[in-house]
Amino acid sequence: MSLDVRTVPFASAPAFQRLGLEAFGMPPTPPPEPEAEEWPPAGGTPWGAWDGDELVARALVRSFTSWFHGSEVPTAGLAGVTVAAERRGEGALRPLLAAALDDARTRGAAVSTLYPSSAGIYRGLGYEVVGSYDDVRIPVTALASVRAPEGVRTRRAAPADMPAVRDVYRAWASAQNGPLTRTEDPFAMVADDMLGPGSGYTGVTVAVSTRPGSEGDVLGFMSWTRGAGYDRTNTVEVDDLVALTPDAARALWRVVGSFTAVAGFVEVATSGGWTGADPSRFVLPDHAGSVRSRPYMLRVLDVPRALGAARLAPITASVPFAVADPTTPDIAGAWTLEVSEGAVRVMADGVVADGDVAADPARDRPTFTSAGLALAYAGAASTANLRLAGHLTGPAAYDAVWDALWRGRDVHVRDYF
Repeated sequence: MSLDVRTVPFASAPAFQRLGLEAFGMPPTPPPEPEAEEWPPAGGTPWGAWDGDELVARALVRSFTSWFHGSEVPTAGLAGVTVAAERRGEGALRPLLAAALDDARTRGAAVSTLYPSSAGIYRGLGYEVVGSYDDVRIPVTALASVRAPEGVRTRRAAPADMPAVRDVYRAWASAQNGPLTRTEDPFAMVADDMLGPGSGYTGVTVAVSTRPGSEGDVLGFMSWTRGAGYDRTNTVEVDDLVALTPDAARALWRVVGSFTAVAGFVEVATSGGWTGADPSRFVLPDHAGSVRSRPYMLRVLDVPRALGAARLAPITASVPFAVADPTTPDIAGAWTLEVSEGAVRVMADGVVADGDVAADPARDRPTFTSAGLALAYAGAASTANLRLAGHLTGPAAYDAVWDALWRGRDVHVRDYF
């Protein structure tokens, strides 16, 4: 099948929208067709594959930055990927995504991420699950005994608090692997979106220091929606609960815990399946909760750019490595990772005269599959487990050093796209 793969012009926006609705669900009331001034979508590049006049596949590439290893990493987020029902299984997806990712790499993206409807499809394209975005449903009674905080009070946020709220988010997110920086549309944290009448939130609550010397400093925030009803079958929904101190976390938990008379549950958007990644859970006396999980997948698009941007542990090391995977020939190669007091350089090895990487870059060095590199880069798996899964081969002499360099941060995501 010969397809015409290109970005989607406004004239094809209705077909792009219809194909997405067919795949991901038709609302009771059809949405209005896209307007010219709103095309392409904010922060996104729509891609399509045509067979003649028929749009047979589509994808939206969102351009944003994510935090990995203390750096803001340019990221291509895949969203709304689908193939027309009658054309599935014909191979339309691979050329579509190859063109979209090649364009994203040209624009500077170092990694690509997505929430898969079927992880197996994307594993065949070099992606691997490195974390999850989870809704944790907690009985309000489990919050009733959170002890009172010291030196912190809560109040409703005002527009003047937004710079401090953004600072809190940045301080938390920059210490994780994976969160969006929330500096680009449509993810930017602005007052109108969070506090305005169209925000959808009942409120944004801030935790503020009352201690001398830091009095008034914002130490955490929580965006929440009350929901309908007033009996214990109802749920208070929390999109963000971010705290920089244990007492700030306690103060925010106690706010949603105060709804015990009129709600039975609090549902918190977080990461890690409620077993790790979210430090705010450590202040709870009971970790009772049920989890609905959405896997998050990662693929490296540019090895030197992604790894070279990292700020690692302040040690000095030299580690040769390679990537060899038939699913991702675009990132095959051999490099040496040079780390000096945490600063990273990634230098290509084995390059022949015509500029192509040598045919056997993996010779006598640790060699990752695309999935193995994604897991290692995200800090989501040890070298020992990568070897058990077949995602790392070659000499193991550098395994302990590699783990020491890359496993210092938790994977955590908070934005669904």
